[in-house]
Formats: sequence, structure tokens, C-alpha cells
Amino acid sequence: MAGESTKGTRVIALVGPAGAGKTSLAEAMLFAAGASDRLGSTANGSSIGDSSPESRQRGGSTELNLYNFQYLGDEFAILDVPGSVGFSADGAKALAIADVAIVVVDPDPARAPLAAPALRALDELGIPHLVFVNRIDQAHGRIRDLLTALQPMSVSPLIARQIPIWDGEKIGGFIDLALEYAFKYRAGKESERIEIPAELHDREIEARTQMLEQLADHDDELLEQLLMDEAPAREKVLQDLARETSDNLGVSVLFGSAISSWGVRRLLKAIRHEAPAAPSTVSRLGITDPALYVFKVIHGSIGRLALSRALGGRIAEGSDLKLEDGGHARVGSLFRVQGEKTVKVGEARDGDVVAVAKVDTAKAGHWLGAGKLPPPIEIDYPARNCAIAIEPADRKDDVKLSGALQRLSEEDAALVVEHDDANHEIRLRGVNDEHLNAVIARLKRRYGVEVKSHTPTVGYRESIRKPVTQKGRHKKQSGGHGQFGDVIIEVKPLPRGSGFVFEEKIHGGSVPKQWIPAVEDGVREAMRKGPLGFEVVDCAVSLVDGSYHSVDSSELAFRLAGRIAMHEALAAAQPHLLEPMHKLTVVCPSSATSRITSAVAGRRGQMLGMGPRDGWTGWDRIDALIPEAELSGLEAELRSQSQGLATYEAQFDHLAELNGPLAEKVIQQRVPEPA
Repeated sequence: MAGESTKGTRVIALVGPAGAGKTSLAEAMLFAAGASDRLGSTANGSSIGDSSPESRQRGGSTELNLYNFQYLGDEFAILDVPGSVGFSADGAKALAIADVAIVVVDPDPARAPLAAPALRALDELGIPHLVFVNRIDQAHGRIRDLLTALQPMSVSPLIARQIPIWDGEKIGGFIDLALEYAFKYRAGKESERIEIPAELHDREIEARTQMLEQLADHDDELLEQLLMDEAPAREKVLQDLARETSDNLGVSVLFGSAISSWGVRRLLKAIRHEAPAAPSTVSRLGITDPALYVFKVIHGSIGRLALSRALGGRIAEGSDLKLEDGGHARVGSLFRVQGEKTVKVGEARDGDVVAVAKVDTAKAGHWLGAGKLPPPIEIDYPARNCAIAIEPADRKDDVKLSGALQRLSEEDAALVVEHDDANHEIRLRGVNDEHLNAVIARLKRRYGVEVKSHTPTVGYRESIRKPVTQKGRHKKQSGGHGQFGDVIIEVKPLPRGSGFVFEEKIHGGSVPKQWIPAVEDGVREAMRKGPLGFEVVDCAVSLVDGSYHSVDSSELAFRLAGRIAMHEALAAAQPHLLEPMHKLTVVCPSSATSRITSAVAGRRGQMLGMGPRDGWTGWDRIDALIPEAELSGLEAELRSQSQGLATYEAQFDHLAELNGPLAEKVIQQRVPEPA
């Protein structure tokens, strides 16, 4: 039953917008539980989490933080999920196996929309959750206004569990509506219980009645008590709150201040009594046999470790487990993780979060099991819209770079490594510039590989406007056997997107059949770089005539003849430049829609339509076409126009003709290919 004490570990995910104070709350929870002897601070670098140089320099989480602690005899693990969209993929897999989530938000109602992505993700995954309003000591308005602003973003009703006690112009305590107790905040200490102030008596009755009426929506017995003006028992109210949370019928809202440790113990007690435990998650995920879910892979001083959660039973060191690909893996050493520290343990109990060694074939997002494997968990990652081309600053680091990128991409679900052979580029594709800058910093810090980076080459192409008939001859005599190949080809444009077509219309054996493939090879070679300097597309070539020499003709000679003919034909066929166009889909708060459309139009975007975003009150969806050349920096611009909330996906759609000064500039800036 939700709320009962368990021997297994309950997993709490901390989610919410960047800068809301999730890591500070984690530090406050550890301190309040006695798992840390100090109240760590991200501001001064004393926190257990966010300990990497990248996180310290950025002043915010760049990777998932994991902690374990005990509180009043129960065991818990915290998954501190990065709030910045650039790093959110690091916690996406972990979120699915959490028992409960705490959505950390700012008290300013104007910033309420920032919580929308987190609340929506939890609703879609079916994960029970609460809201913790952080920095309550900085609140200047009514908490009710914040809840009003947050409610449209939550499928389930928000249930105010507390009301503030104001001390002048600042909040100095709260009234717990479930317990009917008042508390006064004390910095770094447990809140002091006080009498409910007389001036708040009527407000307390009003707020408690509203809370009970919300609970009565799913409890007929409670509804009857309220209709009869009977006061429900405190235990009854707490049971209803636990059921509302575990069954996703309501979202309790509590408040406090992480850096002052205000309200943190009350939050811990609410989690301890009301949050569901591992059996609830086992049921939600359809688990029937003991299994490990790998949510992240890390490489460290003790080798490759798979951060995992045991569900459905115990997993011991040495266990032989099945993999999703049909293979098997033997579990190596097991470790409990606290920030960057690890402690060896003998087994993982049901619900425990551990790091597993020597399961090198297990991938993040996969199950390992002793029996039937659970169903796969579908994860939605942020779009990888940003790309950079890189090369090692020292060519001797080529092999080292390859190995480092393989490890980093294994650790980072949002990082994609691409090899563009046409442009001789290694590309890193990620969520945004912030994300890729962190990747480059890790390459240097962890693997000693410094790289040079630049904007990737845009995939320009060229095509032709008119048909041409062209002769190509290769003749060379240098003593002994010479070289001779002679062809006549017809070249004509094809509709956009048709690609390349080659056919032969030889009559009378003017070009022997064994050398016709060589002619096609030569034509294709010429198309790799047309007169404008780009790959040629959308044309048809017919081999219509030619001649050969019985001694000097060869495969090489006809390949060179085909290449010569095609080079000259392309130059005469009115070549023109094509640029790649992408289908762009932007989602953003409605308040930012006009600014977003202006930003897209300013990048030569062509609007295709817009309308409400399905299932998201107060959000819009914008569809457009935009040149690939205009995508660089778009993510940062859109986020700057939308409180950081706008996101987009861009997929290649078609090639479009580019003329005028823009085309001339592209052609002039074409970088010569390496020799």
C-alpha cells in the first residue's frame, strides 16, 4: 500500500526547469536526513552533486546526479534530473523507473510556464508526483496565484497542502492543512510548531475545506462526511492524500526553501508516508520476474558501470541475466552511488539503485533479467537540432578521438556522432550549443583530446536546366600500348528529387559492352563535383555513341572519356545551385507565437501553418520550411523569445533552387576539397 514503510529503496526523481533549485533541494534533503554533515551549496561549489568541472563552471547540472540516504528507517534514492533542455536527456531513461517525482518550481507565477514540460512528461509516463515551491522566502505574491498559473499544465488537480504564514513582507512559516498544525521556519533546523495565528483561522478553514472537497471527488465516504458537516479523522485525510498521489488523481503542493532548509523535513515526511514504493512501479512497468533496468552508462576509474535499478526481486553479484538482444551477461561487482563516490554491496534488493560492473554489452534503456524481460520503455528525447564539425587539434589524436567519442556517446543519450564522407567531416549532433560545448570540454578533460570545431558544411547540391549532347575523348600515346576511349552522351535534367539515371543506347557495338560500366563510373565521378563546386543531382545520362581501338581501348580509357564528357556537358547545361530545405515544427507557449514566427521569417522561413498544440492548453504548434543554412543558432534564438520553452524539430524535406546574391556568395565561399 502506498505510504507503508518498505525494506526496499524508494526512488525520488527531482525534475523541473533549470535554475529552480533541484540540486539544492537534494543537498537539503541529504542534510535533513543526516546523510550529509553540511548543507551543500551549488553556489560555492560545496555540493555533493554537480561536482564535475562542467557543472561547476556552468552553475547548473550537466548530468544526472544520484544519491542514497535513509530517513526515519526508510531508504531512498534521489535522481536529480538536469532541468536545462540541453542536458535533460541524461535523466530521461532514469525518470521512467522512479516511484515518485518532485517538480521543483519558482514561486513567481510568471515563471510557472517553465514547469510545463516536466509536468507533461510525468503525466504521459504515469509517474506519481508532487510539486515543491522552492525559494518561498523570495515569494512576493499569493501562492494561490501560482497554483492558478500552474493548473492548466497539469492533467491532475493541484492540491494545496499548506498555506503561508506571513511575517511582515516575507513568509516565515506555514499551516499544514492535513495535520492542522502551524510551523515557524528556523534556518537549518526543523520547523518549530506553533499555534495557528488567530488572524489565519478563517483562512485555514477555507483552505482545508477546499482540500477536503478535492479529496472527496474520489472518496464517497469522505464526501458523505463533508455533507453531514462531520470532521474526518486525520488518518483518513492522510490515507486519501496517499491514494491521490499513488493513483495520479491529484498533485500535492508543498513549499519551502532549499538553501535555508525550510520545509524540507515536512516534504520528506510527506514522501515517506504518501509516496508509492517499488511494488507500485513494478506493476506500472509490467514486471513479472527480477530484473535490472539500465538507465545510464558511465566510464570512471573503476571501469564501465551501468547505473541500474533492481525491480521485481533481488539481483546478486554473479547472477546470470538475459539481455534484450538474446545474449547473456554475468553481473559483476555492485556499488551504491553517492554523488561521485561508490560503496561496494553484495546484492541489489528490490527497488535498489546500484552501479553494475562487467556488463559491457548492456546498453542504457535496456533490461537485464533472470526470467521474462519486462516490456521495453519508450523514451522521448529532445531533438538533436545542433551540430558542429570537429577534428583533433593534433592529427596524432585521431585514434584517441574515435575511442573517446564512442565512450561519450554511450554515456550521453542525446549525443550522436556522424561521419560525413562527402565533406570529410566528423559531426557531433546534440540538443543545443550548451550541450555540445560540454561534450568538447569533457573530451579535453577526461580524454586529453583537444579539438577544433566549426559550423558543419551545408549540404548544397547543383543541377542543370537544359539538355546537352556532348562528346568526350581520352587519347594518349606514350610508346607501347596507348589509351583510347571515345563516347557521346546525352544529358538532360530530371524533376527535383529524381536522383540520377544512366542508360545506354549503343547500336552496332560502337562501345563494347564490357566498357559501358566504366563510362558510367566516369560520369558519376564527374558528378561528385560539378562546375559550381557541389555534387550534381537530378539528371539523366544516356550513352548514345562512341568508338574504340582494338588495342589501346581499356576500362580506364572509357572511364576517363566518360568523365571528360560529363564535365563538359555539365558546364554547358546551365548549372544552378540547390539548397536543402527542412520541414520545421516549433512548439511554444501561445504568448511567444508572434515572436517565434517573426524569428523564423527572418531566417527566410516559409510559414506552412499554425494552430493549438494538441493536449497542451496555452501552447501553439508552428509549421514552416526553412533553409538548412539558416538553422545555425535558431535554437538559441527561439528559446530567447519564449522564456527558454520553445523547442523544434527539423527534418530534411527537399532541395530548392537558390539564385541571386545568396547563391553567388555560397559559390564564392566554396572550400576546395582536400587533395
